[in-house]
Amino acid sequence: MADRIPLRPVRGAAAADRKRAAYYRAAGPGATRPTRYQLEDESAHLDEMPLMMSEEGFENDESDYHSLPRARITQRTRGLEWFVCGGWKFLCTSCCDWLINVCQRKRELRARTVWLGHPEKCEEKHPRNSIKNQKYNVFTFIPGVLYEQFKFFLNLYFLVVSCSQFVPALKIGYLYTYWAPLGFVLAVTITREAVDEFRRFQRDKEVNSQLYSKLTVRGKVQVKSSDIQVGDLIIVEKNQRVPSDMVFLRTSEKAGSCFIRTDQLDGETDWKLKVAVSCTQRLPALGVGLLDLELNQLTKALFLALVALSVVMVTLQGFVGPWYRNLFRFLLLFSYIIPISLRVNLDMGKAAYGWLIMADGSIPGTVVRTSTIPEELGRLVYLLTDKTGTLTQNEMVFKRLHLGTVSYGMDTMDEIQSHVRDSCSQLHYQATTSTPPRKAQSSAPKVKKSVSSRVHEAVKAIALCHNVTPVYEPRAGGTGEAEHAEVDQDFSDENRTYQAASPDEVALVQWTESVGLTLVNRDLTSMQLRTPSGQILTYSVLQTFPFTSESKRMGVIVRDESTAEITFYMKGADVAMSTIVQYNDWLEEECGNMAREGLRTLVVAKRTLTEEQYQDFESRHAQARLSVHDRALKVAAVLESLERDMQLLCVTGVEDRLQEHVRPTLETLRNAGIKIWMLTGDKLETATCIAKSSHLVSRTQDIHVFRPVTSRGEAHLELNAFRRKHDCALVISGDSLEVCLRYYEHELVELACQCPAVVCCRCSPTQKARIVKLLRQHTHRRTCAIGDGGNDVSMIQAADCGIGIEGKEGKAASLAADFSIQRFEHVGRLLVVHGRSSYKRSAALGQFVMHRGLVISTMQAVFSSIFYFASVPLYQGFLMVGYATVYTMFPVFSLVLDQDVKPEMAMLYPELYKDLTKGRSLSFKTFFIWVLISIYQGGILMFGALVLFESEFVHVVAISFTALVLTELLMVALTVRTWHWLMVVAEFLSLGCYVASLAFLNEYFDVAFITTVTFLWKVSAITVVSCLPLYVLKYLKRKLSPPSYSKLTS
Repeated sequence: MADRIPLRPVRGAAAADRKRAAYYRAAGPGATRPTRYQLEDESAHLDEMPLMMSEEGFENDESDYHSLPRARITQRTRGLEWFVCGGWKFLCTSCCDWLINVCQRKRELRARTVWLGHPEKCEEKHPRNSIKNQKYNVFTFIPGVLYEQFKFFLNLYFLVVSCSQFVPALKIGYLYTYWAPLGFVLAVTITREAVDEFRRFQRDKEVNSQLYSKLTVRGKVQVKSSDIQVGDLIIVEKNQRVPSDMVFLRTSEKAGSCFIRTDQLDGETDWKLKVAVSCTQRLPALGVGLLDLELNQLTKALFLALVALSVVMVTLQGFVGPWYRNLFRFLLLFSYIIPISLRVNLDMGKAAYGWLIMADGSIPGTVVRTSTIPEELGRLVYLLTDKTGTLTQNEMVFKRLHLGTVSYGMDTMDEIQSHVRDSCSQLHYQATTSTPPRKAQSSAPKVKKSVSSRVHEAVKAIALCHNVTPVYEPRAGGTGEAEHAEVDQDFSDENRTYQAASPDEVALVQWTESVGLTLVNRDLTSMQLRTPSGQILTYSVLQTFPFTSESKRMGVIVRDESTAEITFYMKGADVAMSTIVQYNDWLEEECGNMAREGLRTLVVAKRTLTEEQYQDFESRHAQARLSVHDRALKVAAVLESLERDMQLLCVTGVEDRLQEHVRPTLETLRNAGIKIWMLTGDKLETATCIAKSSHLVSRTQDIHVFRPVTSRGEAHLELNAFRRKHDCALVISGDSLEVCLRYYEHELVELACQCPAVVCCRCSPTQKARIVKLLRQHTHRRTCAIGDGGNDVSMIQAADCGIGIEGKEGKAASLAADFSIQRFEHVGRLLVVHGRSSYKRSAALGQFVMHRGLVISTMQAVFSSIFYFASVPLYQGFLMVGYATVYTMFPVFSLVLDQDVKPEMAMLYPELYKDLTKGRSLSFKTFFIWVLISIYQGGILMFGALVLFESEFVHVVAISFTALVLTELLMVALTVRTWHWLMVVAEFLSLGCYVASLAFLNEYFDVAFITTVTFLWKVSAITVVSCLPLYVLKYLKRKLSPPSYSKLTS
């Protein structure tokens, strides 16, 4: 077939031939022949043109568009410069790929024999049919957790410091001073990971323990899903999940048909007449929050400060003696600058945030599946959402019927019912009498006859052209085998449900039932309709042409058993049907009007066939189906011979209902400064309407519909046209998006990010994930993806934060996401309340823990400076361990309960969320302020103790350490914005623990001295001087420059 197609030169081929001839005519051996790079640079004049051009100034030469390279080719730099600038990474990658190819032996693909009912006879061993979402096993748990912890600079640093204490020359104090905090941190981390792993194990066990009936020689036996083997004969009951890849062998239906839903595979909740497929889910990738990365950078800055301070100490010491040993001892003395408790406090805080989210009664059913990134919910800039099932309920309702000259809506459905009843009664009267049709209808007006017959024909076409099957539930108390299931079925209207390959089709058939034409029975060869008068109309199904994404239409050929009339019915998208139906002047306009109302449109047409026409078609169709080569093309060509000059009957409009409270939720997110992108597979008009009806795009906002582009030149012009628009939403199709990303990736993303909303229609799951990755790569902002089906999993896992909705499309999205919710409206509270509070609490907690380490390190530096730069510890043994644990841990950790505004206020003023995206709660500015506070307080505590002590040095330790503990407790009180009763308990509990431990610290304190009034007034004076100025500054700041939330709380 292809060899008969004439080949014609494309436009611009002559210019290409001239370039090729000039290349080969380069004269003489000394002549310089243009290189491939030069030719491509000459043709790549578009790369040198600015994107902002007028259409008049653009040279529209198609030959250049197809020959342009994606980017200018430059010769690689060789030598040392190439190695330093990334060559080493290339070499390492190449070596790793080579090793992988060597180690992995290619598996030979060969046919296999499956013994039905006897899996033990299978020679080839197969893996178990178990779902496993766990990250570790018994052997990899400890190594894996340790690797995840020590890949952070903070923990790796303390591991090195703790190991150094085994060297006698470097030992400072007791071993447990360093190993006890490190062990505590690791114990908490391992416990948290173990709990998360156990929860994953429980979820997997729940799925793997589902029981199925297995058919054996001894009859039916119950078997767990995880114990199913290749070759087992499994009986899958109604509404039961398919446990594995299975071959459909037999069903209780006498016609042998079975409807299967693949919602956990592709997100489709409709019923399909097809072979079952596997139902699997992917393991979510381990996420690392932006806050963790920022704190990791700050700890590196603290390490540089630690090294600098140690070098200064050794320098002022004059490099006397083994200075390198003194340098390392100073590094150990000041090691508390980098607090080891930082990670454990943050991890425990994240666990607390997750518990608070799941315990929130306003968002019931919310599950935190990844406990490492709850504060990411407070840093989001882009929210990418699916449409069907996420913004909408995936429940279709029939809304409109248009016949060309008349349109019927929800308020005029009774007129359709009347027309159907009148037309059916007339046809029944004609069938039971010998009166000619014209005489039988002579009493009715001509206009009414025409409208009634047209309405009846349209309703009958809708009732026949589908793949819907009515299903009747067994009667209550009915028992028996599957073979006798039909005997116990109740065929009443109340007991009937419909199953189909599309929810649109179910909505259409339910509507025909509501207007009087009911589908009561269907199998592979026949259909039965019931009229309003109770008459049963039987039709033989001669051929069925299912819907495909390529054809965008479906058809059926039926024969009326009462009249022997053969009719070919077809319905499909307007773009596919407009060239098939007879000429009309209203189809395109009305389809556009319905789409603007947010309705999904279908065009219905018919063609009456004679017996000879059908027999001719059937023979050609059967011959095409038996073809070995190009079978699909030949079948399509035969079917196309029927799809000509069809009679246009009607256009239907079906609405996909929005989820509850979608509009206020999107309004809240938009006011919070979050840009919302909708990625959907629906057509452009429907996606645009849903965007308007859901208020994703406000009604006063302009919408720029990106015209379809297929070449680089068209994309260039369309991007220029889009650049001229300001403050308008963008609507672009997947095909145009692919072309623009191929040539103008950076420009498109830059322009799209400036839009208040973006709608991408006709997007595949791969394109959805790619869009998320492009946003992360080009903007370096935090992204969140939300969906409800298996086709959204790739998008959810590509985002910084994934949210899955547990809905009609199964649990695939919710299991693969970091957070699982029940309804879309829960997103607002999840982000605006919990995301905001989690981020602000973690920022305050992290900086306060750093402050706690900086204060004691400052005191150590002052102490060493006064005592001739000696590398001697100020506090030893239990004092250091107790300071970071029982004396201050509970008040500091209670900051996870702090909140600046109440949840109701945060929901009422979502604009408070905007400040978080700028990262001002944790930045180098706020970090530097805490450093200054630590230096001031550490200096006051140490100098005050040295000035006020009188006789013994042990009094310096008692005064300074007590004042240090009290200062930390007061600083927690200074940081708190809203008191919680647990915060008060933590303050007094820590103070009580310290006072009680004084009686057992004879090794460090003089018990007789700490019970005197002198000790008390000295400690009080030093504490007041260290904290009172900060309280004054905080009061002045709130008066002169109050934060945004303070106006709301007052």
